[in-house]
Amino acid sequence: MDYLKIHSSKSLSGTIAISGAKNASLPLIAMTILAENSVKIKNLPNVVDIKTLLKLLSKLGANCQFSTNSVVVDTSTINETKATYDIVKTMRASILVLGPILARFGHCEVSLPGGCAIGQRPIDLHLKALEQMGAKINIKAGYIEASTPNGLVGCDIIFDKVTVTGTANIVMAAALAKGITTITNAAREPEVVQLCDVLAQSGVVINGIGTAILEIHGTNTKLLNIKEFDVIPDRIEAGTYLCAGAITKSELTLTNVEPKHLGAVISKLEEMGNTFKITKDAITIYPAKKIKPIKITTQEYPAFPTDMQAQFLALATQADGVSIIEEKLFENRFMHVSELQRMGADITLNGHTATVNGKTKLSGTDVMATDLRASSALVLAGLVATKETNIHRIYHLDRGYDSLESKFKNVGAKIQRLKE
Repeated sequence: MDYLKIHSSKSLSGTIAISGAKNASLPLIAMTILAENSVKIKNLPNVVDIKTLLKLLSKLGANCQFSTNSVVVDTSTINETKATYDIVKTMRASILVLGPILARFGHCEVSLPGGCAIGQRPIDLHLKALEQMGAKINIKAGYIEASTPNGLVGCDIIFDKVTVTGTANIVMAAALAKGITTITNAAREPEVVQLCDVLAQSGVVINGIGTAILEIHGTNTKLLNIKEFDVIPDRIEAGTYLCAGAITKSELTLTNVEPKHLGAVISKLEEMGNTFKITKDAITIYPAKKIKPIKITTQEYPAFPTDMQAQFLALATQADGVSIIEEKLFENRFMHVSELQRMGADITLNGHTATVNGKTKLSGTDVMATDLRASSALVLAGLVATKETNIHRIYHLDRGYDSLESKFKNVGAKIQRLKE
């Protein structure tokens, strides 16, 4: 098993190219199930979650030709509609195949995803919406069995809470349904917007893209012709490297980035004293001489993203004063706190709120990654800690960060990937 060894790296400098967004790539790969043609997707991140979903499609019979940063997917050869537990258990996003398989083939079985380290991610909203569209759904022996005796039919769906994967799943199902589906309280994340954009470019009429009300005009089972496209830049990867510049007080430039997707992150970094030069597809951070404390509440896009909470918590340990970070989306997303405390961070937890007393001197030690974003928080802490930091269980990190150690090395970080 791999681990990362990090030494204090307080003066980074240079340029980092941002990879394609993992969270956009996954629904876009699932979307190829709706295509009549082979689909080429470019600017894919080379991360484990992408390979896992492609493996799932391959087991269903699709032909997936993956290269370093692109894939060609031919789903015309799919001959199986059961997504088995052995793959679904490794990545909850596998549930994204439910909507498109059901819409195309009229039947599917998808293993229940099981638990998630950062908190509950119930799929009841997905299932309720599909039932409203005419699906017959049974939960049997750990599998969701879904069928559409008369095909999916458009209807009015109101999500009780914002759900990103739920919105993506139902948008894909609605694309091949009969009639018009209206989704109220839809997720507005850039990753959902790109899914809608690609479907719209492929002939599906979708109104309200980027808003909380989506209106999808289904094709009545007519498959789509999907042209090749590039995945949008990863806003969470970009935010993580901006935090690296802030915590090490280093000037860094990010390229291949979409600044408008980072509004909430940049705003909070500015509150902490950092300044920026922003162009169409690049961001340069000029770090604060003295890091100011911050108050953050995670919420759905366009508010502050839960996927950046851990990184900002690490950054707050180096701020001069008390920072308050409230996590509103996932109940267990403070597991990295105990690991940061092992490094000397002064953090108090009260329910879903963390109080960070800065500035504290962090000391490197052995720590354990507990989820994807917690892993990156520990990397940031290791960059400014005295002594060496060893981060174990970095398979979490490999799920969502493309070439993290090489990108950090290229800007001067002292980081190594080693074997246990």
